[in-house]
Amino acid sequence: MLNERYYFVYINTNKTHNVFYTGVTNNLLNRNYQHKSKENKLNFTAKYKVNKLVYCETFSDIRDAIAREKQIKGGSRKDKINLIIKLNPEWKDLSLDM
Repeated sequence: MLNERYYFVYINTNKTHNVFYTGVTNNLLNRNYQHKSKENKLNFTAKYKVNKLVYCETFSDIRDAIAREKQIKGGSRKDKINLIIKLNPEWKDLSLDM
């Protein structure tokens, strides 16, 4: 039980909510820091300033997390917006509560 890992599927957006980035990680705090960091080397997220965490799901199996990430990525923009609104209707930066 002590070695149990969790995996997170998340959606980040920019200040104006017009760009989305969906990812998977086993360390959401560190990954969020990478997105927000001035040393951000993640080309897409740095270019579009996609650093606001607005959606997150937790999984205990990496295969389930990867499958969910692919499902979200394959969905429409409207599908992503609906997911976010269901969990986070105010579009708050969830990383501020971590």
